Amino acid sequence: MLSTLLSWRGDGREPVTETRAAEIPRAERRRRPRGAVRDGLVAAGLELARTGGPDAVVLREATRMVGVVPNAAYRHFADRDELLAAVCSAAMRELADRMAAGVARVPGAYGDPGAARQRLSAVGTAYLEFAREEPGLFATAFAVPQQHAYSAASGAGSGAGAERMPLEYLRAALDELVDAGALSRGRREGLEYPVWSTVHGLAVLAGAGPLRDVPAAARDRLERLTLAFIDQSLD
Repeated sequence: MLSTLLSWRGDGREPVTETRAAEIPRAERRRRPRGAVRDGLVAAGLELARTGGPDAVVLREATRMVGVVPNAAYRHFADRDELLAAVCSAAMRELADRMAAGVARVPGAYGDPGAARQRLSAVGTAYLEFAREEPGLFATAFAVPQQHAYSAASGAGSGAGAERMPLEYLRAALDELVDAGALSRGRREGLEYPVWSTVHGLAVLAGAGPLRDVPAAARDRLERLTLAFIDQSLD
């Protein structure tokens, strides 16, 4: 995404590199599609977060990567915290996309008890893989909770076309377990939070916490044990 947004020139002749961005005439920059600068800043912030975590998301560096003057950022974000909140949402969407892909790979019709359990496991697996493979984005996703709605995409609403966020995939997996008869309706209310806490706790302990230096094989075993513990707790 970032390479596409940063390489957009407007006339289709030649891609824009970071070194050439400052050479683009101002009139040519104005021909960028509506929203392209904002999208580019978020994409740049996402790449900064990927390599350096939330502290690396800086407005001036993002504008340099996009090829606009620093003041241009303030037409889209009131301050650095607003950009960070948008990057947080983008990181959450990456996690949600992984969950969606994992759930989609599970065979079996909706309401099949075995498939429902596997889909819940797929949600947890995607979460742990994201924390392991994208530690910068994982840390950024939870950097500004006061400005980010974890249960729904920012501004997406809750209608049929709304974009699902990670917590909603977890809720959907638990709801399917109820429909499949694998989880009693009486136990369902609020269950997403202890399940989320269990998976998130391991992700933090094995990421920046005291388990960060455990060998990969040991971490894999801990992840399997955690998901098995959650599955067994549903019985």
